[in-house]
Amino acid sequence: MRKLKITELNRISTEEFKEAKKLPLVVVLDDIRSLHNIGSVFRTSDAFRIEHIYLCGITAVPPHAEIHKTALGAEFSVEWTYVHNAVEAVDNLKSNGYIVYSIEQAEGSIMLDDLQLDKQQKYAVVLGNEVKGVGQEVINYSHGCIEIPQYGTKHSLNVSVTAGIVIWDLFKKLTAF
Repeated sequence: MRKLKITELNRISTEEFKEAKKLPLVVVLDDIRSLHNIGSVFRTSDAFRIEHIYLCGITAVPPHAEIHKTALGAEFSVEWTYVHNAVEAVDNLKSNGYIVYSIEQAEGSIMLDDLQLDKQQKYAVVLGNEVKGVGQEVINYSHGCIEIPQYGTKHSLNVSVTAGIVIWDLFKKLTAF
């Protein structure tokens, strides 16, 4: 077994990415403090051809050296928009036909492994602040909450880890390419 060289990976260019079919999934980052988490979400979103990222509240926006450090250029390929308030982003998504789920531990949340999706539907997921999570007002505007099952002593995962798990799972459930 031999490790592949970067030139052997046959990745598409940024221009090809912008024209390529996207997964019908939008990621909303609400009040994310860590520039590394933001960059990581961009990079994961690029890997799975996410349609768009909304950056809300105190979430920093590109261009920024610390975002670029983990995004590695994905901030140039993935479309993004800054919106002052995540509720505004969720309202906009809902009015455009998206089903919006907050990723949060909440009463009545759906465990990620039990989540059933319609491949004909568009979805959005909201990821909240590293300490406070998704705000209650945003949860109130969402169609529901998705929770990642956890079996250890900790009650949460890092935002970028959560994004990776959720995006990968939704990619598998929605992929049409």
